Amino acid sequence: MLDLRLIRREPDAVRAALSRRGDDSARRLDRVLELDARWREAQRAAEGLRAEQKSASDQVARGKREGQDVSVTLDRLKSLSGEVKAHGEQARAAEAELQELLRTLPNVPDATAAEAEDEVLRVVGDASRTGRDHLELAGERIDMERAARLSGTRFSYLRGDLVMLELALVQWALAKLRGKGFEPVIPPVLVREQALYGTGFLPDTEQQIYHLPADDLYLVGTSEVALASLHAGEILDAADLPLRYAGFSPCFRREAGAGGKDTRGIFRVHQFDKVEMFSFVEPEESAAEHDRLLAIEEEIFSELEVPYRVVNIAVDDLGSSAAKKYDIEAWLPGQGRFREVTSTSNTTDFQARRLEIRMRREGGRPETLHTLNGTAVAVSRTLIALLENGQREDGSIALPAVLAPYGAPAELSSALRSES
Repeated sequence: MLDLRLIRREPDAVRAALSRRGDDSARRLDRVLELDARWREAQRAAEGLRAEQKSASDQVARGKREGQDVSVTLDRLKSLSGEVKAHGEQARAAEAELQELLRTLPNVPDATAAEAEDEVLRVVGDASRTGRDHLELAGERIDMERAARLSGTRFSYLRGDLVMLELALVQWALAKLRGKGFEPVIPPVLVREQALYGTGFLPDTEQQIYHLPADDLYLVGTSEVALASLHAGEILDAADLPLRYAGFSPCFRREAGAGGKDTRGIFRVHQFDKVEMFSFVEPEESAAEHDRLLAIEEEIFSELEVPYRVVNIAVDDLGSSAAKKYDIEAWLPGQGRFREVTSTSNTTDFQARRLEIRMRREGGRPETLHTLNGTAVAVSRTLIALLENGQREDGSIALPAVLAPYGAPAELSSALRSES
């Protein structure tokens, strides 16, 4: 949620920033300002009338003690009571509409977020190779057909050596992050609506979220939701910041609106595992923390020997909570193009304000902190990148040496049928 005090103080700057998003949020901001003015005016009027009410009440009491006629003052008191009530109702109505509208406003984009189109910042590694795709290379180790009979499309059984590869990948990523100061967490994957609202997924991405109406719980599409809520409603000691967490969880997305898109294989599925980074930091440290998360993502894909590029995401594709976002896009030889495998977002104070997470500096008053998130490993997409970039002519697959100590095989045997 945006800071209402900032909107009051710098309405033109906030309006100009929101207008970069290319939606109607700048127009909604004007309505916010109108409602805020109406709310404050009704409050001021009610407070002024209450002061007059108190003065009249004192006059009545004094007049009765002194035997004076107080009928006129009593009539005014009755009138004031009705006026105070009317202004109070106007204030409550304006505030309710104001708060509801504030919930729909996205975060103010950072000045350095890309403008109309995504901006490629750098390419790392050889992004020219083409080859077989991951399903052909994996064979029955990725079993989409049997999974479809069980659960429908966009599900898979992962089998054999690929299971060991996934577990090694997760353990390696968590060990790396722990060494960089992130506390490993396995969070709940069923959450209440407030957690999704607090992170900006509601109202915004309802069509992508699985809802369990009988329990009024939601399946998360990322452990960011649960990690952000870890300190909801708390005041943290600024001396303890930054707090960094590495969450591992299954994730669930309906992929509504993706009909016919990426239907082959495990690139776009309804259930997948992910290691997610999450940071709580002082506001002045969030830009540096964002660079840090991006550097960790780059380090991961460099050590996995996967060519990639870094993209500064355009403002119209930031989502509601992010002020700035970087994507890592891995080169996939089976598709002959770059595809998104991780992202990292600076959500500034947007999520913290919604979740009421604050910090206190020594001797100071509580203030809103900043939160950031970044994908370390989205397992399904990372597996695709490893299989396709590690493929050899005979269909066998070389795997990164860094994963071997965590139980991954050195290579995967060919799943290709030999020609007779």
